[in-house]
Amino acid sequence: MRHLMSPLDFSVEELDGLLDLASDIEENPVKYAHACDGKVLATLFYEPSTRTRLSFESAMIHLGGQVLGFSNAASSSAAKGESVSDTIRMISCYADICAMRHPKEGAPMVATAVSSIPVINAGDGGHQHPTQTLTDLMTIRSLKGRLDHLTIGLCGDLKFGRTVHSLINALVRYENISFVFISPEELRIPGYIREDVLDEKGVPYQEVERLEDVIGGLDLLYMTRVQRERFFNEEDYVRLKDFYILDKGKMALAGPDMLVLHPLPRVNEISVEVDGDPRAAYFRQVQYGVYVRMALILTLLEVNV
Repeated sequence: MRHLMSPLDFSVEELDGLLDLASDIEENPVKYAHACDGKVLATLFYEPSTRTRLSFESAMIHLGGQVLGFSNAASSSAAKGESVSDTIRMISCYADICAMRHPKEGAPMVATAVSSIPVINAGDGGHQHPTQTLTDLMTIRSLKGRLDHLTIGLCGDLKFGRTVHSLINALVRYENISFVFISPEELRIPGYIREDVLDEKGVPYQEVERLEDVIGGLDLLYMTRVQRERFFNEEDYVRLKDFYILDKGKMALAGPDMLVLHPLPRVNEISVEVDGDPRAAYFRQVQYGVYVRMALILTLLEVNV
């Protein structure tokens, strides 16, 4: 039995196979419509979510399976003090596979120690968000045709952004990848990512404050929101929340083939005027998220079609 806690839980070869499966699902949805008949997915979301929770539910339904679960901790027995370990032991009696989001880093890993069903980390604090990373990789590969030889700009909250941390960890395994980190001083990439991942592997990167100075040299721009829920005080959040706003003026400085991705939800960091730009890929990204989660469910349940 396998779990998914990090994008690194899959080798590059396994990851390529997973993305191939997701692409086949996109092209042949009818072929997979009953692949999970009789199977149940539990979604245990201790933290609010729209895209991740609903895309997991959509994925399982499109595979012919069923879904149960809760969408916030207040509506679960966690409100009565039940531990994650006890919850997953109980859920293992009801479901065949589980997707868990939790505000505490490492909580899904705690669940794997006692679970008798596969557990998928659907986001744990500011740590990891592996299924968003799989979605990002599929989007890039589908629209760019490759996952190597890319210059990637990551803009916004690079300190608390778990999507950013997971994506960096996944992409450094491919050839000729370089990063441009665009953030205010307070939201720079954590030291452990810089030292243990980038420096350790000799991956080139630069850190800047002005998006305008670097956007013209990017193959991909990954925008992120400044997350109110990660801040200890409202004053810092208000001061930084509108630090970057991608608009038509900035897009005019970018190359004709640059893609804009965003894990969503957005607040003000991408102007709605950018939505009609053919380089804006963030809503296509959402659709790819369903295909890749379908492929992941099939893989962890060891269902062959």
